[in-house]
Amino acid sequence: MTAIGAVDLQGAGGNWATVGRRSRGGRRVHRQREKRKGKSVGLRIGTLNVGTMTGKGRELADMMERRKVDILCVQETRWKGSKARSIGAGFKLFYYGVDSKRNGVGVVLKEESVRNVLEVKRVSDRVMSLKLEIEGVMLNVVSGYAPQVGCELVEKERFWSELDEVMESIPMGERVVIGADFNGHVGEGNTGDEEVMGKFGVKERNLEGQMVVDFAKRMDMGVVNTYFQKREEHRVTYKSGGRRTQVDYILCRRGNLKEISDCKVVVVVGESVARQHRMVVCRMTLLVCKTKRSKIEIEKKTKWWKLKKEECCEEFRQKLRQALGGQVVLPDDWETTAEVIRETGRKVLGVSSGRRKEDKETWWWNEEVQDSIQRKRLAKKKWDMDRTEENRQEYKELQRRVKREVSKAKQKAYDELYTRLDTREGEKDLYRLARQRDRDGKDVQQVRVIKDRDGRVLTNEESVQRRWKEYFEELMNEENEREKRVEGVNSVEQKVDKIRKDEVRKALKRMKSGKAVGPDNIPVEVWKCLGEAAVEFLTSLFNRVLESERMPEEWRRSVLVPIFKNKGDVQSCSNYRGIKLMSHTMKLWERVVEARLRKVVEICEQQYGFMPRKSTTDATFALRILMEKYRDGQRELHCVFVDLEKAYDRVPREELWYCMRNSGVAEKYVRVVQDMYERSRTVVRCAVGQTEEFKVEVGLHQGLALSPFLFVIVMDQLSEEVRQESPWTMMFVDDIVICSESREQVEESLERWRFSLERRGMKVSRSKTEYMCVNEREGSGTVRLQGEEVKKVQEFKYLGSTVQSNGECGKEENISENQGEGVQDSGDTGHAVWFRDSVTEEETGVRARGSRAEDVEVLFGSDKIGQD
Repeated sequence: MTAIGAVDLQGAGGNWATVGRRSRGGRRVHRQREKRKGKSVGLRIGTLNVGTMTGKGRELADMMERRKVDILCVQETRWKGSKARSIGAGFKLFYYGVDSKRNGVGVVLKEESVRNVLEVKRVSDRVMSLKLEIEGVMLNVVSGYAPQVGCELVEKERFWSELDEVMESIPMGERVVIGADFNGHVGEGNTGDEEVMGKFGVKERNLEGQMVVDFAKRMDMGVVNTYFQKREEHRVTYKSGGRRTQVDYILCRRGNLKEISDCKVVVVVGESVARQHRMVVCRMTLLVCKTKRSKIEIEKKTKWWKLKKEECCEEFRQKLRQALGGQVVLPDDWETTAEVIRETGRKVLGVSSGRRKEDKETWWWNEEVQDSIQRKRLAKKKWDMDRTEENRQEYKELQRRVKREVSKAKQKAYDELYTRLDTREGEKDLYRLARQRDRDGKDVQQVRVIKDRDGRVLTNEESVQRRWKEYFEELMNEENEREKRVEGVNSVEQKVDKIRKDEVRKALKRMKSGKAVGPDNIPVEVWKCLGEAAVEFLTSLFNRVLESERMPEEWRRSVLVPIFKNKGDVQSCSNYRGIKLMSHTMKLWERVVEARLRKVVEICEQQYGFMPRKSTTDATFALRILMEKYRDGQRELHCVFVDLEKAYDRVPREELWYCMRNSGVAEKYVRVVQDMYERSRTVVRCAVGQTEEFKVEVGLHQGLALSPFLFVIVMDQLSEEVRQESPWTMMFVDDIVICSESREQVEESLERWRFSLERRGMKVSRSKTEYMCVNEREGSGTVRLQGEEVKKVQEFKYLGSTVQSNGECGKEENISENQGEGVQDSGDTGHAVWFRDSVTEEETGVRARGSRAEDVEVLFGSDKIGQD
């Protein structure tokens, strides 16, 4: 086998025809190069036209595993959509297609490489690219599928234009590898084209092959296949009937050709993933700096989920009683009780590795299917070695049998799932599959690199941690400009009743199980398991907190998890929202306080968010009715949808205390809530570990039970002088819609709202606030905010429901869209969980909807981490 050496390029005229020659003594050239500082990372990168991906996912993954391929560009996938999907054996396919009958491209990554994905660009069903960060080195992988020889010239020019745009968008200092079916022959020999290709092609060049060579010259790239002297069998990428040619190629930048040590067609008898094309694989060695990656210590988690089993729950109660010296009553001291509970949990329930358990997409896979595929491979191998009609028929029959057995295995697995759907365990299986499918469908699951303030990409782990800390510390400790209140407010000094056991029981009942725990590592499942003993302890504990107005210090700590908003640059911190994981016991305490506050605070009727017997449906229904009346009456209705910038994070706490007092909240409760926010500290948990701890002194706690109602109180007080009756003014927490019969009136109302909110520290977003005119006539004009024109739209997504300027409803149904935008991409609830080739769409949809499909839809729209 020949290999690339460290050949001197000598500018643009480097002689790559010498690649593969041996030096004196038989040693290869690449072994003579000097040892460089740093270390190397080896990758096997390939390309393959699969013909179709339908029914071949796991088979392709197994082939990549056998051939030790890390990255594979695939063409002609014929899958419609733009997602990422696990195909089994730890491999993940990123794909894009617009037609299930033709074209489609994708890139398959090994599990280790999936974590390195920074960005996915889907240009068309013929071109897509991925950017990966591999120990500080940026590697761009491009998959392409050129139009066939018989296609129109316009289509070919469009393909090359798209490929040019992708290349021009990649910085020069980054590596690029293109794996593509170019449907062209570059030909044997390289006279006149030595700078971009070697001599070892196949047959003569055609017009499409010349396009490949011209592209390589434009982009200063090399056609890697042609630099290695191989037997023709290891150069031919396409075989069909009597045709043997080379149409699949791997390209890389000429400056990085020295990192390619081998490239050839993988000729393995028996591989049956692709019928006509054969996989081309190159060996690439990236020289990376010796960066000592800090070992991220993954916190081992107690298996609290076992408490849902009665036998585990009973054992936990007994061991806890023993740890307390036989006492039934828990100690009054929080620190002592918490430590005993944690220690008992570790001993009785055990601890996990802390890593997420990955569910395979091919969960229906069984040994029978595996054996059938193995027999098919052996039959293909037999036919490749002896091309008789008998062997061919045997292979074709096994091929048909495998398809039938795969279909049966899927159907059997789904039937078993359907029978369990009406049970609690079956419901959880459905949620688990939906969550896994949603998670696998995301291109980037965790970002290991991030951009600094100036847009430079940070790859060093310490730098990434510092950037996350810097961003959230600034976000959570910076107030907008506001007027200081001169007037005071009379506090309500009154005696408050002690916390009763029934209040604790109600709060405990409202808490959902299975949520992420806070830093204290005590979930609500513990208190539910301990029953009345827990109620006794918590009632006593909460009364001590109420009396002293001081909660345990452990409750003040939190872990902040950045959640991508699914829009904008994934490497920009500003496109993430932070969800805090806090003590479940503190959340219980908040629920008790919230229930009492709701009894004394009256909220205006215009507020629909987090209010009893009100929902998004009520708000959208009221707005639709208003719009329809004006449409039917042939009159204009002017609506402004107001958005607040970082609403929760920018609430001044002095304003919060003022609004609580002005709403009639007893001073005792004000001081209790103040205590919840005093000395609060948090750390950011990101993909490269946890940041240093920092203080949080501005805004409300994201993800806590009391925060929404506190925000509602603030909005109620700040809007008291400017809001009109419903439906002319409607609020859903911080989503505000203002309606009026004239543009001048709605503009005036908007300015009053802006003044009222911004003088108290809230800020109206100029970029996200939008204006819509229903049943518009000519020359209705636009709305301005402080002289700046508000964006005018023809439709607006209000609380998940699309409303249009003609008064009609959007394409999506209100409930399904509001509850689960993730379902829309697939077209029905069934596809939120299963693939199209599993069962029929009608059958899947009916069966899933017949169970708890609405809950599955809610799941996709929630993004709830540690929330209740």
